Amino acid sequence: MFRILFYTPEIPGNTGNAIRLAAITGAELHLVEPLGFQLEDSKLRRAGLDYHDLAVLHVHPNLEAAWEALAPERVFAFTSDGEASYTDIAYQKGDVLLFGPESVGLPDAVKRDPHVTSRVRLPMLPSLRSLNLANAASIAVYEAWRQHGFAGAQL
Repeated sequence: MFRILFYTPEIPGNTGNAIRLAAITGAELHLVEPLGFQLEDSKLRRAGLDYHDLAVLHVHPNLEAAWEALAPERVFAFTSDGEASYTDIAYQKGDVLLFGPESVGLPDAVKRDPHVTSRVRLPMLPSLRSLNLANAASIAVYEAWRQHGFAGAQL
C-alpha cells in the first residue's frame, strides 16, 4: 500500500524495526545503499524478530535505482525543515515516505530532488533535533494507513 524509503540507513536496529513495521502494515521497505550494516547483522535480525520473511524488502545500489524501481508519483521527504505537517497530507496508495540516515537526516540534494513532491515534518518541541528513524517511519506509516481506514487490518 505505502512504500517506506530509507536513504542510507546507519543503525541496524532501526532498519530491523522498519522491517517489522512493513510486515505488520503491508508497506514495502526500500533501502538505498550504502547501508551502515550488513543485512545479516544480528541486531537487525533481532529487531525484526521473525518478520523478515513476511516483509517486502528491496535494496537499491543508489537513489536513481530506487527512483526507477519505485516509479513514484508522489514522494514525501520527512525532514525537520519540512514545509507541511505530516497530518496535512492526504496520502494515496503507493506514496513513498522518504527518510534520511540517523546521524544527519536527508542531505539537501535529496530533499530538493525533483522526484520529491513535498518536504514533510513531524512536530517536535523546539530545540530538539530529531526523532528516532524507526519511530518517525512508524508515525508516518500509521497516519497514512489510518487515512485509508487501516485497509486489510484486523481491527
